[in-house]
Amino acid sequence: MTLLQSILMGIIQGATEFLPVSSSGHLAIFKNIFGVETDTGILFDILLHLGTLVAIFVAYWEDIKKLIVEGCMIIGDCFVNLSYFIKNKINKDNALQYRKIVRTAYRKFVMLIIVSTLTTMVIALPFDKFISHAGDTLIIPGICLCVTSVILYFADRIPVGKKSAAKATYRNAVFVGLAQAVATLPGISRSGSTITAGLACGYSRKFTVKYSFIMSIPAVLGAVILEIPDMFKTSFTGTEVVNYIVGMVVAGIVGYACIKFMLFTVKKKNFKGFSIYCLIAGIVSVVWYFVA
Repeated sequence: MTLLQSILMGIIQGATEFLPVSSSGHLAIFKNIFGVETDTGILFDILLHLGTLVAIFVAYWEDIKKLIVEGCMIIGDCFVNLSYFIKNKINKDNALQYRKIVRTAYRKFVMLIIVSTLTTMVIALPFDKFISHAGDTLIIPGICLCVTSVILYFADRIPVGKKSAAKATYRNAVFVGLAQAVATLPGISRSGSTITAGLACGYSRKFTVKYSFIMSIPAVLGAVILEIPDMFKTSFTGTEVVNYIVGMVVAGIVGYACIKFMLFTVKKKNFKGFSIYCLIAGIVSVVWYFVA
């Protein structure tokens, strides 16, 4: 892979990962219509994912840091309560009072993300083989891009909500997790569907964007971890590694800019352009499937 190709793939990854236009749908279009080789190799895939992860961490570092700390404290309190349970069984006359696990807004945020992630896994994993081959032709990505267009159309018309982590319910988290599971289909935008689901749950617009992007961290990390063993089975030159790193940096920079742009877009209720774009791309894909 040349340096120019690495830069272009970095731009595509950084933009489509966060803008509501579906990265998987675009990869299917590039592969089927333009004959572009979208298999960039295991190492480059990992580095591109890491680039977008860095973008999320930079944009939401203060929140992520608090979530990590509170998550560790949740685990600690669970072990403390377990020890209390054992002691209370032994000494029933002097029962110890259990610690409340979810007692802050950030602890609630941690639990919401866990619930959403587990929901996505339960729904999406049984269909993993179907999803992995859904982009081999244009019909499914094309239809899904049209669905994304409809989703974005309604996103602009959802009333402004006020919910933050403290007032969000676990039922809301399940609903957002379902939206992310559906978005594993090529052509369904992950950011577009989860942001729309969050808005439908009554989340504030700022919290919706934050929730959508932070909840992508477990999914991206999982993908990276699963790909690492295959990385050692492939060979690559020093020049390729340098080009890959440049692509990763580009993906991170473009991704960070797109996160900020998405926050502005959601606040201004300005998904119309993305909705029209996805509709056109979807129609072109479906027509191409039948006439090509």
